Amino acid sequence: MRLVTLLFHDVYARDPGESGFPGPAADRYKLPRAEFEAQLAGLAGVRSDPPILPAQPPRVPVPFAITVDDGGVSYYTTVADRLEALGWRGHCFVTTGMIGQAGFLDEAQIRELAARGHMIGSHSVSHPARFSACPRRDMVREWAESRARLEDILGEDVTVASVPGGYFSLRVAEAAQEAGLRILFTSEPETQVRDVGGCRVAGRFTVRPGRPDFAMRLGTLSLPTRLREFVVWNGKKLVRGCLGAAYPRLMHATASLGRSAALSRR
Repeated sequence: MRLVTLLFHDVYARDPGESGFPGPAADRYKLPRAEFEAQLAGLAGVRSDPPILPAQPPRVPVPFAITVDDGGVSYYTTVADRLEALGWRGHCFVTTGMIGQAGFLDEAQIRELAARGHMIGSHSVSHPARFSACPRRDMVREWAESRARLEDILGEDVTVASVPGGYFSLRVAEAAQEAGLRILFTSEPETQVRDVGGCRVAGRFTVRPGRPDFAMRLGTLSLPTRLREFVVWNGKKLVRGCLGAAYPRLMHATASLGRSAALSRR
């Protein structure tokens, strides 16, 4: 099976700190509300089929899906309404250790989103900086405990998850399967859905600020767009592998400098 999955993070009205994890590194992935709406409008303009959820059979040869990571409150305040206005539903992946904290979904909001037809899944308990570098027992615990927390909230099985921080490996999928997960979304920019030890693994294409036609181009299965994402992502993986634990610190420092420069220009 092939699947084009879009990966969003938080959406904000005035300030990126309104929803989700704080700080320059996280802010790089957050979209202003108007830009998020433009991405959805562009996608809706080229797709007559709705995004699919795991239990739904595809209506077209290459369906698409919408996912939002971290569990920020903007899924409830903004994202869900915009999707539902199009007759769409999405996947909301929750970092369960942040439930109820400022800027994040609370239990009642999670239950309501599920009742409205959105798919609630795990994004781990603590969102480790380098998930694939964790010992296997810690990866299994992150998956299992986050599943259990969400199942307590929803009163139903939770078998879908996304990998925090984009740090995927076969060990991550094996740990997810051991913890009872059946579908795992990565940040690898690919369309082929694979089976890894009984767990279906699907890649995703990250939607970032400043590219208002990105979702539209993915909706048309643009080969140049997908190839560019593949090349950039794998170049980043190479650097990440070389730098190891220093990579997240470097990205944080780079994002902080970029934010300071932007503020100085205002």
